[in-house]
Amino acid sequence: MKKIIVGFLMSYDYEKLKQSIPAVYGESDKIYLALDYEYRTWKGNTFTVSQNFFQWLKDIDVDGKIEIYRDDFYKPELSTIENDTRERYMLSLKMGEGNWFIQVDADEIFIDFKQFVDTLKSHNHFLEKPEANPVQIAGFLINIYKYLEDGLLYVDEPTKVMLATNYPNYKRARNTKERIIYTNNVLLHECLSRSEEELKFKLENWGHSHQINKSFFSKWKMADKTNFKSINNVFYLDASVWKSLDYFPTTNLIEIKSLVQNNSKLHPSKWFLLRKNFGQWFKFLGPFKKSNTTFESYFKE
Repeated sequence: MKKIIVGFLMSYDYEKLKQSIPAVYGESDKIYLALDYEYRTWKGNTFTVSQNFFQWLKDIDVDGKIEIYRDDFYKPELSTIENDTRERYMLSLKMGEGNWFIQVDADEIFIDFKQFVDTLKSHNHFLEKPEANPVQIAGFLINIYKYLEDGLLYVDEPTKVMLATNYPNYKRARNTKERIIYTNNVLLHECLSRSEEELKFKLENWGHSHQINKSFFSKWKMADKTNFKSINNVFYLDASVWKSLDYFPTTNLIEIKSLVQNNSKLHPSKWFLLRKNFGQWFKFLGPFKKSNTTFESYFKE
């Protein structure tokens, strides 16, 4: 039986794990939390973790599934995105071979992790010779833009996210740049749903910190449920990537799950998946198939 092993990166936003871990706990066989042994971000800044959080981990880990993996995840000669990619590769080594490498960020919450597990099991034949046939499994994120007093604003078009691979030769963060299998699995992404101070800290220490659109804060600060329809182009890198916002009149995850399931715009259609997967299948066949490379250039002891 193939095991379901999930890896999380634990950093300054560790409190977000209080929602993302429970979402996967029941269907997981093992959960690893990668934490820098000196509590450093990919940019080299330090953070602290409350002892109450470690107690929370003990309290929820009733089946003994969670293990904290401490290591040196910061190299000053590397950029933030290179440190990001390196840590994910090191975490994959800890997770072992022979199973799917599932990596979820702390601010990503599965709406239906059991469905995702079933999706992976339907593709288990890719685990037989992963190096010869590397693939990555993609889902979609509903990006939460901002929490309000009685609901939340979110980007009204889901975005692709790489969730698992059979061969973790990561090239950039979780992306191996191998064949993608698109699936109908949706997660909530609490990327911007923080206080202004927390958001600035995240963006300064993030793997793409050098690309931040410096002007996006003004739109984020002014957005509310009365004016969100008039606010466009709100992404923090290339602003036009997120064109418009919508509103959930609740912050309850169970209620949000129901709203998502009943809104066809928030999950991919069968035709979309068929078209995208055929395109990937064709691209990576025969002379179009890309050669494999490893991550050894980043993995410096």
